[in-house]
Amino acid sequence: MMTSFLPLVAAVLFSIGAVGVLVRRNAIVILMCIELMLNAVNLTFASYSYELRSMTGHIFIFFVMTVAAAEAAVGLGIVIAVFRKRQSADVDDVNLMRW
Repeated sequence: MMTSFLPLVAAVLFSIGAVGVLVRRNAIVILMCIELMLNAVNLTFASYSYELRSMTGHIFIFFVMTVAAAEAAVGLGIVIAVFRKRQSADVDDVNLMRW
């Protein structure tokens, strides 16, 4: 009963994250929006796993969290390197072909 609205909440969260990725220009905010989208997918996996009485969704959540942690570590490392070189975290100011 209560889990029937969780996919709707996950869809709203995913939509907010997608709009944030498309609209925002700050690299840190874009990474946070990607994390929001991944968490929305995790919420969907958890709700359907609960409804279907299956552990498969929980296994997928574990893998998505692992990928999200790696993405955050690598992404923040790249953002810090670019910020040190360009003094800006704006994705429009970054041209990776010319340092």
